[in-house]
Amino acid sequence: MIVFDLECINGHAFEGWFQDKQDLDSQQTQGLLQCPVCDTTSVVQKLHPIAIKTSGSCPGPQARQALQASQEAMSELTERVAQFVEKNFEDVGHTFAKEALKMHYGASEYRGIRGTTTQEEENLLHKEGVPVLKVPVTKKNNEELN
Repeated sequence: MIVFDLECINGHAFEGWFQDKQDLDSQQTQGLLQCPVCDTTSVVQKLHPIAIKTSGSCPGPQARQALQASQEAMSELTERVAQFVEKNFEDVGHTFAKEALKMHYGASEYRGIRGTTTQEEENLLHKEGVPVLKVPVTKKNNEELN
């Protein structure tokens, strides 16, 4: 058995136990993974930093600083992309798949939209050839929510 950290589209983090990575992928493809907090099936494996121990000595201070700078740059880039999407795309919420299909088939005018989908809706959009880009949503601190 192996434990994977999972996260739903609403930012709820939880663990899942699987036989192996293929079992996780299979359940995810079938839409069997479900958030225990909000019941959404839009669940992905949560990425987390890893470390690889080599037989050599520990990296020096310069290597650690370079790694930290790289991680900070990636974090900043992710934040900037999320802010751009939030500022420049219309939030259609849970109707994302419906709106994307309307635009794809010419039933409504093309515009930049953002929102959420279930795994089934995501599979349908892919099957219909609708281009979709998943952008990580950054969590806001409590001050920004009030």
